[in-house]
Amino acid sequence: MSGEAPALVVYDGECIFCQNYVRMLRLRDSVGPVELVDARSDDPRVAAIAAQGFDLDHGMVFSYRERIYHGSDAVHALALLASPSSLFNRMNALLFSRPAIARLSYPWLKAGRRATLWLRGRKRIAQSPAAGD
Repeated sequence: MSGEAPALVVYDGECIFCQNYVRMLRLRDSVGPVELVDARSDDPRVAAIAAQGFDLDHGMVFSYRERIYHGSDAVHALALLASPSSLFNRMNALLFSRPAIARLSYPWLKAGRRATLWLRGRKRIAQSPAAGD
């Protein structure tokens, strides 16, 4: 396992749901080191992910073992890999471990994110100053 890049989760740091999701997810227990990166930051990995065609306004990104998961695929992969050590992770696995359920529910999660950002007066990632505007 030495030499392998740590798992990476790129999420919207202005979204209270996204913040709490990545904070509560017990991923380190099962995959080892995990780096959490705010998609609104100037971290070069954010630009690299966007350059590969992943729209961070339309979904978080989870990178693990040289594979990138985006949106509902990211939530699904995280549900499968997260340790069952907490009630949150067990509920997360119950809801999102099935790809069809993750795919059907993800648009609702995105709508909740957009509504929360709007209510808090926050802009979308593509409109934020760190995103190149």
